[in-house]
Amino acid sequence: MVSRIIAGAVALVLAASGGFYVLTVPQRLDAAALPAEGTGDAARGERVFWAGGCTSCHAAKAQKGDERLKLGGGDPLVTKFGTFHAPNISPDPADGIGAWSLADFANAMQRGVDPQGRHLYPAFPYTSYANMTKGDVADLFAYLKTLPPVAGRAAGNDLPFPFNVRRGLGLWKLAFAGTPGPVVALPADAPQPVRDGQYLVEGPGHCGQCHTPRGLFGAGGLDRAHWLGGAPNPEGEGRVPDITPSPDGIGDWSQGDIASYLESGFTPDFDTVGGSMVEVQANLARLPAADREAIAAYLKAVPPVEGTAAAPGG
Repeated sequence: MVSRIIAGAVALVLAASGGFYVLTVPQRLDAAALPAEGTGDAARGERVFWAGGCTSCHAAKAQKGDERLKLGGGDPLVTKFGTFHAPNISPDPADGIGAWSLADFANAMQRGVDPQGRHLYPAFPYTSYANMTKGDVADLFAYLKTLPPVAGRAAGNDLPFPFNVRRGLGLWKLAFAGTPGPVVALPADAPQPVRDGQYLVEGPGHCGQCHTPRGLFGAGGLDRAHWLGGAPNPEGEGRVPDITPSPDGIGDWSQGDIASYLESGFTPDFDTVGGSMVEVQANLARLPAADREAIAAYLKAVPPVEGTAAAPGG
């Protein structure tokens, strides 16, 4: 009898282990979704680079000028789930991504899978980058290869159990990563600038990753019913503001006010950008004016989210 119980328990453990293994296998992009090697254009990729804010996480804070282009890994991101360290994404062949293929890069960007076949933590916003065109992915990779190589690997993440079980991220992806596609259903007659802004905000700009609350105690997927409506600061202090056209957000800002803020860092009442938005605004200021205007047009077109108390501008 005892032997049967033990045998049953072993069989159950093996079945559960097998199920966990199958459900958490990293899923790469289909071949048809991969950009062709060597097709990227670095000149176009610079625009994608600033839209994506790569320097904000992958370069040391408070750097100026060309120092912002040294992407050896930025300051630690301290959250309630542990401390994350952004990796070296410079073109250093040993410590960065210099030895990666374009397929490696695309899978990291849009599936959260590294060249070794490991899941990447969603502190890296690949669920937004999944909405990028494969041409923009190729262009960004081409631009990154023009930047200075930086020797040295970033520190590893410091995460407690169970968050340090990287394989378990496969379950998170199944539950929360969702299917790439637009968040906001724009009307059929939406102007092209609004559509362009949607792509920038929901794709490379990944604005929803900070400005939208998450379910499951902050560890789940984005709460699309409160898209851009403000969220707890992942680093623990205050809130990330509501940037929808609601009274609690930026409802009293004109489209021109938003575009001007993204360029200058000044709000309509002459307050200045603060917190982590300082880095974001500095990146967006490098975009063509038409892109900032498109972002502003989209933010005026999204549904307002009522009831948040986050102050706009910070």
